Amino acid sequence: MIPIDVNGRVRSVDATPDTPLLYALRDLLKLNGAKYGCGLGQCGACTVLLEGKPVFSCLTPIGTLAGRHVRTIESLGSEANPSPLQKAFIDEQAAQCGYCTAGMIMRAQALLEANPTPTEAQIRSYMQTNLCRCGTHMRIIRAIKRASGQTSAT
Repeated sequence: MIPIDVNGRVRSVDATPDTPLLYALRDLLKLNGAKYGCGLGQCGACTVLLEGKPVFSCLTPIGTLAGRHVRTIESLGSEANPSPLQKAFIDEQAAQCGYCTAGMIMRAQALLEANPTPTEAQIRSYMQTNLCRCGTHMRIIRAIKRASGQTSAT
C-alpha cells in the first residue's frame, strides 16, 4: 500500500511504485476529473497540481509522492458551487467537448495562485502546454482573465 495525499486527505492505494498517478486517481481513488489523453505528457488532459505546480499525472509515478500534496479538479469546487475559475470557464463557454477542461483549469489555477493578475502574454505562454482539440483557446484565455478580475461579465 502506498499513501498518497490527494486533496488534503491521505489515502492508501494498492499499487506498485511505478504506477502512474493518473491510474491511481481514476481507477483506485475514483477521482475522474483528470483524463487520459495521450499517455505521453504531450496534451495536458491529465494535469493535476503537485505541491502547487502543474504536472502530467500520466507521467508521475506514485512512488515519488511521499510527503507531497496532490490537488485535482475535484478540490476546487462542485457543480452546485464552482470555484471562481470554474465559474469563469462556464461563463465564457470555454469548454466545448470538455475533455481537456479539467487539465486546463488545473494549469490555470496554478498560474493564478502564482500570479493573480497575469498578462495575456503570460497566460498564453503558461497555458501552451495544454492542448484543446476543439479550438476554444481564446475562450480559455478570456476565462482566465475573468477569473483574475481583469475582465467583467458581459
